[in-house]
Amino acid sequence: MRPWIPLAALALALSPLALVHPIRVSGRSMEPAMKDGDLRWALRSWASHAPRRGEVWLVEGPQGASLKRVIGLPGDILAWQGPDVWVNGQRLEEPWVVHPERSGESRAACGEGYLVLGDNRPQSLDGRAWGALPAGALRGRIL
Repeated sequence: MRPWIPLAALALALSPLALVHPIRVSGRSMEPAMKDGDLRWALRSWASHAPRRGEVWLVEGPQGASLKRVIGLPGDILAWQGPDVWVNGQRLEEPWVVHPERSGESRAACGEGYLVLGDNRPQSLDGRAWGALPAGALRGRIL
């Protein structure tokens, strides 16, 4: 047997991991869509389209990697008043949010970045505290 054949077979078997990689959900910030301990697959950012509003991405935030939903796109102005999120003056329909934040008001400008929020707002440390993240902080789109 040629010695390169097992190496080529191994490289071929592992090649899909160059595009997608497994992610274990940690925490409750994305409930009920994703529960603590769930296994998800992320398409690496270089292989995906630009982030779109409503998609869930693996992001590198100030406290490390986490899964969050893209809410604000570059150039957007966001405001939240209690449970409602407003994007450029229009109320955002968020069917994925079952546990909204009931208090607080604030505004944020995305500039050239992306604002990401958890679905379980009372349990999520997200863009409301961090602000918008640069495009390079979005590591992969959850499939």
